Amino acid sequence: MFLIFTDLDGSLLDHADYSYEGARPALERIAREGWPIVFVTSKTRSEVEHLQRRMGIDGPFVVENGAAAFFPSSLTGLDIPGSRMEGSSRAIVFGRPYAEVRRFVNEVRGEYGLRGFGDMEAGEIAELTDLPLEDAKRAKRREFTEPFLMADPKRLPELEGEAAARGFAITTGGRLYHLMGQGQSKGRAVRKVQEILGGSGPNPVPSLGLGDSPNDAEMLQVVDHPIVIPRPDGSVMDVGRADAVTAPEPGSRGWSAALLDVVSALSSSRNATEKG
Repeated sequence: MFLIFTDLDGSLLDHADYSYEGARPALERIAREGWPIVFVTSKTRSEVEHLQRRMGIDGPFVVENGAAAFFPSSLTGLDIPGSRMEGSSRAIVFGRPYAEVRRFVNEVRGEYGLRGFGDMEAGEIAELTDLPLEDAKRAKRREFTEPFLMADPKRLPELEGEAAARGFAITTGGRLYHLMGQGQSKGRAVRKVQEILGGSGPNPVPSLGLGDSPNDAEMLQVVDHPIVIPRPDGSVMDVGRADAVTAPEPGSRGWSAALLDVVSALSSSRNATEKG
């Protein structure tokens, strides 16, 4: 058994059109084996739940760059310490409320030339992100973080300093900057989900992680087997691990090929060890 954590945009989903068609070979293997697959994304809960329904997946997921981990009610018998009911799911919340995040954006927006999703209509978000309009509406239903554009990115270090002084942090995704609460990250949320789903004893379930952007780096540092997806321009993020595997191409096709290769290699190694 393997526990799979994956970024969405630019990884499982193609950068240009958000398609996951190229990932079908690996997704079919995952479904056949019954391995848990956990989406770890900057997307909102509304976006992820919609995508899971389309893909026929019912499992835990991490939203808004590690702001919260959600466990659907269909997962019975799980011990989820520190969780609370959010709709029909249990949630462990690491982030700050969206109202607090927006308050900071409003205070510094003029000084730094910021435009966040809270300042945009759904149509503008759709144009900016290439999302269909209905998906852009779901992207506006934020609970913890604010994606934003910045007039002069050279001033990002100044903005990061002001954010840190107020208990916030900034990370970079595939298309946008993201303002969020300090202490939240994809890595922190993944550690917690690993403990709940994979155990933390002497024989935990091996974990794989797949991502392409700086906001995925900490996730790839905490999983057992990191897989880096190249960007569309061919660049590859350095996650600081010599054992990191690079997918052969960007997006869903590279995601599928790399995951199947790593799983096959790990399975062969395990079988050889057991026979020995």
